Amino acid sequence: MNRKLFVPSVLTVAVVASFVIAPDAIAGGFQIRENSAAALGRAFAGRASAPGDAAIVSNNPAGMRLLGERPIFQADATLINLSAEYDSNGGTHNFTRQPLTGGDGGDAGDLLPVASAFFATPIGEKAHLGFFIDAPFGLKTEYDNGWVGRYSALKSDLRVIDLGASFSYDVNPYVSFGVSVYGQRLDAELSQAVDYGLFLGQSQQRDGKATIEGDATDWGFKLGVLLSVTENTHIGLSYQSKVKQDIDGKGTFRPPQARNATEQAILDNLPPLLKSSKGSTRLDTPAVAILSVFHKFNDRWAVTGDISRTAWTSFQELVLDFDTTPGERNVVETYGFRDTTAVSIGVEYQLNERWLLRGGIGYDQTPTSLEHRNARLPDADRRLLGLGFEWKPSDRTVVDVGYLHLFNGEPEITTTSNFGRINGSYSANIDLLSASFGYVF
Repeated sequence: MNRKLFVPSVLTVAVVASFVIAPDAIAGGFQIRENSAAALGRAFAGRASAPGDAAIVSNNPAGMRLLGERPIFQADATLINLSAEYDSNGGTHNFTRQPLTGGDGGDAGDLLPVASAFFATPIGEKAHLGFFIDAPFGLKTEYDNGWVGRYSALKSDLRVIDLGASFSYDVNPYVSFGVSVYGQRLDAELSQAVDYGLFLGQSQQRDGKATIEGDATDWGFKLGVLLSVTENTHIGLSYQSKVKQDIDGKGTFRPPQARNATEQAILDNLPPLLKSSKGSTRLDTPAVAILSVFHKFNDRWAVTGDISRTAWTSFQELVLDFDTTPGERNVVETYGFRDTTAVSIGVEYQLNERWLLRGGIGYDQTPTSLEHRNARLPDADRRLLGLGFEWKPSDRTVVDVGYLHLFNGEPEITTTSNFGRINGSYSANIDLLSASFGYVF
């Protein structure tokens, strides 16, 4: 019997890496862009070129010139309400072609927070220094224990946090260059059921559980350019490097309680891959390039635009190596991600000196396909609708609020693995509400 047959395909600490706080759920793949309430209200249009938003410290370090001549601090918080419900289309079975038992898993989504903070200050007349903490990637989904796809996924929770510093230099009033260096911390947990009944002669009746926990720390960089064609027109270009994460983790296998000595002997002599063990993997979080535009027509109206490209092709497969079987490629998951493009356009209207209204629409591709889509990441192309406002209670303080709805469609999933086949579709709803507070010193 092939001992790898029963190894959870999900036990890839790499998957851990792939999936800070928030669900994938927000941008294509497991990318997160929710570090700015102002940008959220424009469906992310102008995030690397719009004046007055301190999140530009991270989104385009060259843009710190647009924050004025005094130090500024800004804190953003976003609540992400993800709902994802699976509906079976039939034909779901294990590898012996026995129908899989169980329910639809309930709502795999959750209400999750994302937080970020930024500080920027001028240094002399032409330089700027900034610091930031935000969350560029993440995912969280969790199904009911007895659902039909439990051998593929139960819980997926990845949290990635960037902590960095930015520096920019203004060549003249029209051209600025910037660079950021940041450390990236990744923590993740994945779990799924294991059908120990396959060993005990009671398939799907004696489930155990496998859990992977892993973490990694590495660093990356960002490069930025800001071109001001006029004082009312800004073009931002930024590049975020991929980060090579070498993840160390632990796989914990919890078999069911043995009912007699025979069962205990079987469980004591399971293959090494079904024993708790340390493990490792490698994952590259993708590089991202952004082209962003802001143009102010007059004292009332402004328009913003954004196009970004994410190099997801760096995420083709995940390989987990357990210490129990050194030198072997123990578990290999194929994801076959494709590079993606996201586009958005936004508008702002200055109601009066204290209030500003904004809105935006966008489109975000998924890197997944029907061939590779799985229960941990039932992703699909998204259409975005954002609304928001800005309130300045004083000359030194500013409050931004943004709302975004993602139209996610009903992605289908037809996954065939060593554990069998899952065939169904998802009904997904994603709503985001964000608020920020900024203070100029």
